[in-house]
Amino acid sequence: MASEQRRLRLARGTVLVVLALALGAAAAEEKAPRSSFSCTVNGKKLVSDRLIPECNNAEQRELNSDGSLKRIVKPPPTPDEREEMERIELDNKAKIAALNDAVRRDRNLMQRYPDEAAHTKAREKALDEFRISEKNSSARIALLLGEKKKLDEERKFYENERVKKPLPMALRQKIDANDAGLEAQRSVAQNAKTELDRINRNHDAELLRLKKLWGGARAGSLGPLPETRPPAAAPAAALAASKAAAS
Repeated sequence: MASEQRRLRLARGTVLVVLALALGAAAAEEKAPRSSFSCTVNGKKLVSDRLIPECNNAEQRELNSDGSLKRIVKPPPTPDEREEMERIELDNKAKIAALNDAVRRDRNLMQRYPDEAAHTKAREKALDEFRISEKNSSARIALLLGEKKKLDEERKFYENERVKKPLPMALRQKIDANDAGLEAQRSVAQNAKTELDRINRNHDAELLRLKKLWGGARAGSLGPLPETRPPAAAPAAALAASKAAAS
């Protein structure tokens, strides 16, 4: 009988503990601050303690229990907005890539040319090839003009009123070859002159940039170098072609 009474007292005590814990949790939950969500759809304001499904396409405001703004939940972007966001993202990536490329180019430039003497030496080396080409073309043009003078005299003989004979095939071929050779050599000379100008412009721009970099400008902060086209044709190849045309 006494043991049965002890079991009943223990059971009552357990129930009371459980009830006390439950009541304490409920009281704590009531005291915990709650946030609320609100939005406006078709002029009607909706309020809920959780995100409102009817407002998926509208902005929702989450408020703290004291009415202050906790956050703003933006609606999912529309297809047009998503496309614009993607375009902006691509633009930003392109700008970052361009900046990284400019930094790399500037660093490579300073590594290649530690001082102005090194840059001047590189300029002269680049110019020499085309200077030789221009000089050789000028010499070849002078020879071809001498040949042309003789060929013109022969042609005049056959075109003379007293002779009036058709030009021999061999003479006609020589005249055509001379004209082709002159055209080719003048093209080589013009290309050489164009490349000499391009190389000087390129090195002038490089030197101006290098002076700023040597002076402490940050790599990549000077914008891109002006682009210059590559040589139209290697002087040696162009000269070989012109000799073939003249032969």
